[in-house]
Amino acid sequence: MKEINPVAIAHTVAWGGFALAFIFGAVANKTNFCTMGAVSDMVNMGDWGRMRMWLLAIAVAILGATALQLGGVVELSKSIYMGANFPWLSYLVGGLAFGVGMTLGSGCASKTLIRIGGGSLKSLVVFVFIGISAYVTLKGLFGVFRAGVLDPVALHLGSGQDLPSLLAQAFGADKKEMLELASAVVAGLLLVFVFKDRDFRRNFDGILGGLTVGLVVVGGWYVSGKLGYLAEDPNTLQEAFLATNTGRLESLSFVAPQAYLLELLMFWTDTSRIVTFGIASVLGVVAGSAAYALASRSFRWESFRDPADTGNHMLGGILMGFGGVTAMGCTVGQGITGFSTLALGSMLTFLAIVAGAALTMKWQYARMLREA
Repeated sequence: MKEINPVAIAHTVAWGGFALAFIFGAVANKTNFCTMGAVSDMVNMGDWGRMRMWLLAIAVAILGATALQLGGVVELSKSIYMGANFPWLSYLVGGLAFGVGMTLGSGCASKTLIRIGGGSLKSLVVFVFIGISAYVTLKGLFGVFRAGVLDPVALHLGSGQDLPSLLAQAFGADKKEMLELASAVVAGLLLVFVFKDRDFRRNFDGILGGLTVGLVVVGGWYVSGKLGYLAEDPNTLQEAFLATNTGRLESLSFVAPQAYLLELLMFWTDTSRIVTFGIASVLGVVAGSAAYALASRSFRWESFRDPADTGNHMLGGILMGFGGVTAMGCTVGQGITGFSTLALGSMLTFLAIVAGAALTMKWQYARMLREA
């Protein structure tokens, strides 16, 4: 019998996360995949092109994750998204805060990494503030408020908060059948909405970006949930998902991993700390974006225009760090990865992020008119 080497498996998971995120970073830079930009285009110009790209990524991720689940490749119920506890206030407050923050910070957590790869020093500052704020929300002062005030306001939803579990519980049906039904209906409706627009059907970059981001999220589930899974870790004799920060299977998410990257750099000599799937994915996005920017000669140094711009980006980073951890994910972590599990919390967070961003844009526009 072949001996299991947990260290080698952990390295495979980390490198797998890096490779997937590298593809994400390069393609997102090329196609201008940006969730904040999607909301901005929709609110300010009535242009749904980039929003359709985001929704296409969600649909592809749902279908791919469902295929992995039905095929017995991964067990998504072991992720952080599908628990029976439904902390709706955390999802709502965290999502709204993240939406406001990504508008002030010129992009969400993933766009921050993409812009760093393209030469933005502004985004490097945002990255630092996201990481510090996320860490303070995980283990520090903000965490006291999150755990003591927001998280306790929750509902218990029986066997799980995902749509298939809720439908199976409500109708006494088989969960597998409900998974097939819910996945087909939700993804199908999204695909109909995405491709009913003739302009989007002709938008090569939009289709490329949506398909690639969705497939990369599916790949993340496979890497952490299949390649990194041990039914019995030889060191602990317990089930384990190796090289993940949550100790469960994960896919792409970009807020808490930025905190863990800063932590790793600060405690580098602590040999108990390793490069996880999440940390590697943060580095991969920057590397992929930088590779595309250099290859396409679009790399440009960018800095702040004035103190007010600096302050807005710092505040945006703080709000994204707090919001992303509180809502258990960002526009990618909840808006695509979590959404692919059909979890209600992910859907609520998605709507709250969009609402927070849209309201902030409306406020900024009204303020600009008053100052004109």
